[in-house]
Amino acid sequence: MGSKGICAFSPSDHAVQLDLIGRVRGHDSAESYFNDMSDQDKTDKTYGALLNCYVRERVADKSLSHMQKMKELGFASSPLSYNDLMCLYTNISEYEKIPTVLIEMKDNGVSPDNFSYRICINSYGARSDIDGMEKVLQEMEDQPHIVMDWNTYAVVANFYIKASLTDKALDALKKSEEIIDKEDALCYNHLISLYASLGNKTEVMRLWELEKASCKRVINRDYITMMSALVKLEEFEEADKLLEEWESSGNNYDLRVPNTLLLGYSQKGLGEKAEKMLENRVEKGKVPTKNCWGIVAGGYLQKDNMENAVRCMKTSLSLHDGNDGWRPNPKVLSKILRWIGDNGKIEEVEAFVGLLKTVIPTNREMYHALIKANIREGKEVDGLLESMKTDKIDEDKETEKILSSRQEKAV
Repeated sequence: MGSKGICAFSPSDHAVQLDLIGRVRGHDSAESYFNDMSDQDKTDKTYGALLNCYVRERVADKSLSHMQKMKELGFASSPLSYNDLMCLYTNISEYEKIPTVLIEMKDNGVSPDNFSYRICINSYGARSDIDGMEKVLQEMEDQPHIVMDWNTYAVVANFYIKASLTDKALDALKKSEEIIDKEDALCYNHLISLYASLGNKTEVMRLWELEKASCKRVINRDYITMMSALVKLEEFEEADKLLEEWESSGNNYDLRVPNTLLLGYSQKGLGEKAEKMLENRVEKGKVPTKNCWGIVAGGYLQKDNMENAVRCMKTSLSLHDGNDGWRPNPKVLSKILRWIGDNGKIEEVEAFVGLLKTVIPTNREMYHALIKANIREGKEVDGLLESMKTDKIDEDKETEKILSSRQEKAV
């Protein structure tokens, strides 16, 4: 548009272009574009856009020097540039420097906005400095130009929860609820998650009913949030009811909703319940994915039910088509390979490893399983060791330990 003279770019247009270039090509390209601009187009907007590019890529030295230049030119007169600087320190985990930026912007006559205070509150919370966090919150509440927002109180509540200050967390959550947008489901979702972290089922259920009554529509995202909350609370009976409610809600089928419950069953070692859930999915015409079966395998592993874990992982691997980039959980695979190498017949181990090779590259753990199975049945493993070398997989201490068992067996 600019090169063909379709329209003359204003500084605001250049700022948008700078941001887009930075997102797509990186800050070096955005910097070149900025340097090629005329002096009259280098305004607070374009300077701010380039600062944002530096911050987004966490380039601390250039961010700081560019900010200094903005101050010298009088372009750091709004909270935006200072907020960018605080975001930089957040992104590089230098939280202790954030309060200094807040002080500096006030000293320079720039009034912090809600976001400024919230970043600073977060910096104290991230360092578990509850006193510091409360002082900034109090200052924020005392500012006549600040209209308190629900998100700030939610952030504060989250840090109180992490510090096990339940009463203070509940107070912050009540303040947050008083000022939420009653028709915004995201507000309810956030509060539901925080109450779940407190283990407060009563408030979770109350807010869920309030959300359904207040919002025009409850979508899959909202069901996922609520399902996650019930799983966290280990309220699996309620979660089952919620799944039925979702199925009749008219929303598009979203695998993430049932998978949230499936993962909850798995994490609690309820492999049988997880598998039964998958069977119900099949009965209703919903074909479980390979990842679903991998989740169930993990659930069986929690209770050391290795036969079923292997069976479910085999099913998972057999569904792989090689084109979706899916990879099974490495920890689950490691446990299964160790167990099957110690207990499986050679044919079973070879079949499992064969399936696994269609999903991930051959690795040392696969060879170890094959070697152990062969040694247990008195077979030679020289061929496997040569194959390891061909695949450029070096023997390690575990390999040596496995091979030593061959010598002990011979004795």
